[in-house]
Amino acid sequence: MAEKVTEQQSRKLAEESRQTEWDKPSFGKELFLGRFRPDLIEPHPVPSDEDRRRGEAFLAKLEVFLTEEVDPAEIERDAKIPDRVIKGLCELGALGMNISTEYGGLGLSHLYYGRALALSGTWHASLPTLLSAHQSIGVPEPLKVFGTEEQKRKYLPQVAYDKVSAFLLTEPDVGSDPARMHTTATPTDDGSAYLLNGVKLWTTNGVIADLLVVMADVPKSEGHRGGISAFVVDAHASGVQVLHRNQFMGLRGIENGVTRFENVRVPVEDLIAQEGRGLKVALTTLNTGRLSLPATCVGAAKWCLKMAREWSTERVQWGQPVGKHEAVAKKLAFMAGTAFAVEAVSELSSLMADEDRRDIRIEAALAKLFCSEMTCRIADELVQIRGGRGYETAASLRARGERAVGAEQALRDLRINRIFEGSSEIMKLLIAREAVDQHLSIAGALIDPDADTKTKVKAAAQAAKFYSRWLPDLAVGEGQKPRAYPEYGPLARHLRFVERSSRQLARNTFYAMSRWQGAMERKQAFLGRVVDIGADLWAISAVVARARMLGTAEAEELADLFCGQARRRVDQAFHDLWHNDDADEYQAALRILDGRYTFLEEGILDPSGDDPLISSSGEPTGK
Repeated sequence: MAEKVTEQQSRKLAEESRQTEWDKPSFGKELFLGRFRPDLIEPHPVPSDEDRRRGEAFLAKLEVFLTEEVDPAEIERDAKIPDRVIKGLCELGALGMNISTEYGGLGLSHLYYGRALALSGTWHASLPTLLSAHQSIGVPEPLKVFGTEEQKRKYLPQVAYDKVSAFLLTEPDVGSDPARMHTTATPTDDGSAYLLNGVKLWTTNGVIADLLVVMADVPKSEGHRGGISAFVVDAHASGVQVLHRNQFMGLRGIENGVTRFENVRVPVEDLIAQEGRGLKVALTTLNTGRLSLPATCVGAAKWCLKMAREWSTERVQWGQPVGKHEAVAKKLAFMAGTAFAVEAVSELSSLMADEDRRDIRIEAALAKLFCSEMTCRIADELVQIRGGRGYETAASLRARGERAVGAEQALRDLRINRIFEGSSEIMKLLIAREAVDQHLSIAGALIDPDADTKTKVKAAAQAAKFYSRWLPDLAVGEGQKPRAYPEYGPLARHLRFVERSSRQLARNTFYAMSRWQGAMERKQAFLGRVVDIGADLWAISAVVARARMLGTAEAEELADLFCGQARRRVDQAFHDLWHNDDADEYQAALRILDGRYTFLEEGILDPSGDDPLISSSGEPTGK
């Protein structure tokens, strides 16, 4: 029987995945500790001349290919990216954008890789999904970080130009809890291979992929440490079967399905890293892999703003353009400020990743959370501004002679970003764990319910010494004067707000740990607000840094606009930390789960039938 990964083991593996980054500076880590460090993002990183030359040349080629060879309406209509388009992307080198030239790739930076995803996403959102699933979480990224030289030379040239790859982790009844993984990789008696058995769900690119990265549980046995492990698998090998191609509300061109493995022979040389290191491979890969989603959000946010501006200028109601009515004007202001912020957060995170001298785990996770949530709101506002035309499909608009603006499609396509690569709720828990663990390491025995009084007093003194060093106002109140930041001109006041709020956030976090101790992990609503505050503080910092780097009046105006909006959200979140209905709502949820309010479900019909809500086999029922 395969050894299952306990919660403690899972946390240990997550901790191991951080070790290589631990000593690198992290703006996000410092922010949650109450130490605002603008020096970690200033001067704003910029691409090298060679990176810019190479990246701009590829973007120009990609734009020509998209506009001349790809019909986005065809992808949406047929719910499929045509084979000729995939072939063209291969010939263009788009499959190897972030693969080193040493292994046959283009060697683009994270910045230009992201810009390419943003550009292709404005043509059809399924295109960057294909490209990022292949490169960010498919074969290229895990092998770049963990692969042997032999594996790199064997596989990277293939996935750079010829073969599509996919990443297979999720199972029909297993989502974000890897301890329940059922797919196994059993070593053969002669030790030359593993036999892979199991079913994987939501295998983006899996329907058409040539190579797969598969997570499976290796049974512990003599000579095998066992545990969740990562493998490169030939998608055309005997025993690999695609059971079903999934269909979704958006991203209608993606090749996502259910894949079954039956005694698939995987050579030992195709094990990535070591047995039991699969979670480390996955977690480390996602550190930078997550940046692909913010990049696609940049393109979508800009497109939505363009469509809203043009419509709000042309559409006239009550004698003036609708954009001049305050109700719509506020939406436009939100969209513009937030689109500027989405780009600032995404590109700063990518540039920091390119430097490879920082720990960007928290920044990348915050970027994914912030950009996916805010761009969904931007798309929703576009639909609202366009009214009935926002709800009408692009094909229908075209058929009756109007411009085919796919506002409803943008909203459908963007909605998955709040779920992809960790739902927003999971992302908040992940970020909170990273942030709070820093405080836990300082608090030590102070929050240990089993520690004696003497030990707690000693721990309290050590914690007070630490926090008084970095957070003087923890002890003396709100009178601590922040830095002036005169070099930022009119935007300096927003950085002073970030500095004050960062300290306030650290104080609230430490107080919560003292109050709830080990139970704090279950205070998910509280932790979610902590992360929301951190996300907006990170966005304000990125926006101000970008405005200073651009050095234009327009950039300064947009930065000031966004910062005002974000500051109000932060103030509200601080209030809600301690004034909320969390406890009452949780008790209400328990009563709902117990069936107390099922009378609310009377008088309806349920067309979904009586099939199981979760199928472990992945087999169609035929109903």
